[in-house]
Amino acid sequence: MAGNSQRKGAMRKEGTKKGQVVGSGGQRRRGLEPKGPTPKATERTKHPAARRTRAVEKKAEAEAKKAPAPRSGARGGTSVRASKDGVEMVFGRNSVLEALRAAVPGKALYVQQFLESDDRVREAFTLAAELHLPMLEAQRSHLDKMTAGAVHQGLVLEVPPYKYAEASDLLDRAAAAGEPALIVALDGITDPRNLGAVVRSAAAFGAHGVLVPERRAAGMTASAWKTSAGAAARVPVARATNLTRALKAYAEAGCFIIGLAAGETSLDDLDTDLSTGPIVVVVGSEGEGLSRLVSEACDLIVGIPMTSTTESLNAGVAASVTLYAVSHARRNAR
Repeated sequence: MAGNSQRKGAMRKEGTKKGQVVGSGGQRRRGLEPKGPTPKATERTKHPAARRTRAVEKKAEAEAKKAPAPRSGARGGTSVRASKDGVEMVFGRNSVLEALRAAVPGKALYVQQFLESDDRVREAFTLAAELHLPMLEAQRSHLDKMTAGAVHQGLVLEVPPYKYAEASDLLDRAAAAGEPALIVALDGITDPRNLGAVVRSAAAFGAHGVLVPERRAAGMTASAWKTSAGAAARVPVARATNLTRALKAYAEAGCFIIGLAAGETSLDDLDTDLSTGPIVVVVGSEGEGLSRLVSEACDLIVGIPMTSTTESLNAGVAASVTLYAVSHARRNAR
């Protein structure tokens, strides 16, 4: 009925701040006003296209975090990637072939499915068979994951961690051979190729083993094994938690500790009697030389005579020269 103020919804209800219920209050008119261009599908939060875009971006970020750092050797370079548990992945046809030629003790050779063969691949298969190395077929995605996306060319060699000997094992090896101990200890050598060269020289001149520190030093990686040219299979490498303590233990066992550095005594003047007894030759890094504590643990500091134009020798070369001098003195004393 006209003028009936009791009609439901016509009056403001008590206890509410809202206006009258009847009528749109202009909301329909404002709803007809233009809101601008329609946003793209990828810009709409709940649109499937936007969700797919976010998923792709997250995947790219995750892969970027997993990617190897620059100059890490995972792309090109040494073509070796090591994990936290010490397992190494050697990848790339040339790198894998060189490792197999050097008889690096691999655990398995992974081969990509439907791999196009060439001379390197065929030789790798032949060497793997001769070494009784398992050959496992794998999808490319699996190899990509193993190498963190590096270029592997369809071949990945898995190398287990090297089994290090104990420092005392080197003395036992000399005793078993009935010979005075000849051991090489490395202080601050961080290049695995230098370690491999020292192992090779140790094998050539009759040393009974090589001792390296556990930290801040090169370990027996696939690169060191290749540089040793197979000598790592014949000469044990031991690890010491503390190199200084290990040298003192050798001294207590009757070994004479010789450090290589610029000292008053020349290698040419080394006493023959000392050479024929148990000896530990300590070699420092080319740049830093022997550390202070290691130098104090040595019984004698010996220098290699050189021309004035040459300041120092590579660690592998210095060890080789010294081992030859000791070996020569022992042969003459027989």
